[in-house]
Amino acid sequence: MNFVEELRWRGMLQDIMPGTEELLNKEKVSGYIGFDPTGDSLHVGHLTQIMTLIHFQNAGHKPVALVGGATGMIGDPSFKSAERNLLDEATLQHNVACLKKQLSKFLNFGEGENDAKMVNNYEWFKDFTFLDFIRDVGKLITVNYMMAKDSVKKRLEGDSGLSFTEFTYQLIQGYDFYYLWKHHNCKIQMGGSDQWGNIVTGSEMIRRQDQGTAFALTTQLIKKADGQKFGKTESGAVWLDPKKTSPYKYYQFWLNTTDDDAKNWIRIFTLKPQEEIDNIIAEHDATPHLRLVQKALAKDITIRTHSEKDYEMAIKTSEFLFGNGSLDFLADMDHVSVLEVFDGIAQFSIHRTELTEGINILDLLATKSGVFSSKGEAKKMLQGGGVSLNKEKLTDIEQVIDNSFLINDKYLVAQKGKKNYFLLIVE
Repeated sequence: MNFVEELRWRGMLQDIMPGTEELLNKEKVSGYIGFDPTGDSLHVGHLTQIMTLIHFQNAGHKPVALVGGATGMIGDPSFKSAERNLLDEATLQHNVACLKKQLSKFLNFGEGENDAKMVNNYEWFKDFTFLDFIRDVGKLITVNYMMAKDSVKKRLEGDSGLSFTEFTYQLIQGYDFYYLWKHHNCKIQMGGSDQWGNIVTGSEMIRRQDQGTAFALTTQLIKKADGQKFGKTESGAVWLDPKKTSPYKYYQFWLNTTDDDAKNWIRIFTLKPQEEIDNIIAEHDATPHLRLVQKALAKDITIRTHSEKDYEMAIKTSEFLFGNGSLDFLADMDHVSVLEVFDGIAQFSIHRTELTEGINILDLLATKSGVFSSKGEAKKMLQGGGVSLNKEKLTDIEQVIDNSFLINDKYLVAQKGKKNYFLLIVE
């Protein structure tokens, strides 16, 4: 597989240093991308770089994921409006371990010729004294060179300015490239287009220090068709960690994309070949109401990030909430996951003794919870066939509800009309 051509047809390629494609077509190459461990989980904004490393490995090259245990203590100033809060070493080491576990779901780590490798720049910076750094590294790059970078210019022109700590970031990232070039034979650094300045600082450092040659490639920053930032929702970032963003919500994020975005993103975030993607898009355009592109995209990336089981659970959850699916899927869920599914849906707590003794359906729905505002309203809708409990339609106003109705010995799911759900939690 031609790695650069793969990125090109998928609409991922932004900038590429002359000679890079020729090198990659001529030999197997080690190349790296850096990940900032300021959090204990990656999010969908990192997926472009993860997919780049996957394509790199599939093309026969050796991907190196650098987790910035050292640079994470500073924070990359590139196109940021303010300086980041610095993290302590213990927090960073925890974050590094979490990120490695996540990356292992996407890349093949091991001992093979092109198996992925993870490195932490804290390992070579922890014993680097300040005097050694400014003597050995600082002399390689002029202040004029550093000041000419767009990312630095924007911060200097802004209200917040740029601290010396952040100003040195490109020297540290540049040295990362030099170190990996010298000790791990990394000949290429990749990243988002906002990293171009930092990347070429590294290749310049390699040239000035050892008269070596190194290469660079960046991918496009992904945006929505309407210009909004990719990966952000009303509730915040969409995380790869299932504890931060449930597989159901993750699936829904991809499923709810617009047609234009889905057609672009299925190229970027799946490994489907061009012919298959073209066929899916053609079928989608013939029957757009079926949302075939969105479904194919959501299925592929949910399985890749989580698992086939999580994808099936997301489907069952969606079918329950938006269709006629059953409640059987709740039996395999823990309490946190159940609450995630019913996020945004009214929830009420019921004392366990109420059900142990048995409670009339009208009292349950109107007195002990807020499903109905009054018994009269509940009675009228029950008799009209508009009430279901655990997906079973109820019409008897004398119905007694006890523990035998509970799902997982903890939940009752009430439904008023077709789309109004309520979660009753027995505690």
